Amino acid sequence: SFYNALSSGAQAEGGGYGPPFRERVRLVSFSKIEAQGDRAEIVAELAWESDGRPVLDERRALIVQSLGAGEYLLDLTWTLTAASGDVAFVSDDVHYAWPYLRLATVWNGEHGGRIVSDTGATGQESTNMKPALWIDYSNTVEGVAEGVAVFQWPDGREHSWLTREYGCFGPRRPDDRSGRPFTLTRGETISQRVGVLVHRGDVESGRVRERYDQYLRDAR
Repeated sequence: SFYNALSSGAQAEGGGYGPPFRERVRLVSFSKIEAQGDRAEIVAELAWESDGRPVLDERRALIVQSLGAGEYLLDLTWTLTAASGDVAFVSDDVHYAWPYLRLATVWNGEHGGRIVSDTGATGQESTNMKPALWIDYSNTVEGVAEGVAVFQWPDGREHSWLTREYGCFGPRRPDDRSGRPFTLTRGETISQRVGVLVHRGDVESGRVRERYDQYLRDAR
């Protein structure tokens, strides 16, 4: 189980785990590393391995754009390929998102943080397991308002979201591959693309809706 990969290693002195790990995602190579001005791009080739056997190949592409004033936009795309045989996916409908962000405690809803979706819904109760194009999580800490928004790329499928007042959020896979077992057959791929906006201000003053629209225009 890659969900428990961290605890698949050798138990270290004083607690915790270290290498070798039975389950791991291994960096094979960087197929692209470029940086110019306020933009950097990295493409990594990765291998998912269990007990030394290949399970999945992954290509992970990340573009980081500095927006100035401590704001950043990340454009992240990853594609998993069942290159070595059929792969069974088992995930429940409670504990995962794809990707999954967890904020430091001082930023979460239990400490005044605010969850807002593109539909205007707020808080865990109104946003969890609900479809959205984007969700923002922001708070004011030590007198400074800041937040992070995750943008779901419009892939033609509806994505429900995981949200938690204790600081977790992210989009899930489409419903036919979310919260239920499915098999990725040999040679088949599964992919996801998201934007992550680190911004000053809250959802309104940080212009999250406007920046989502700009992300779509710039990233096509």
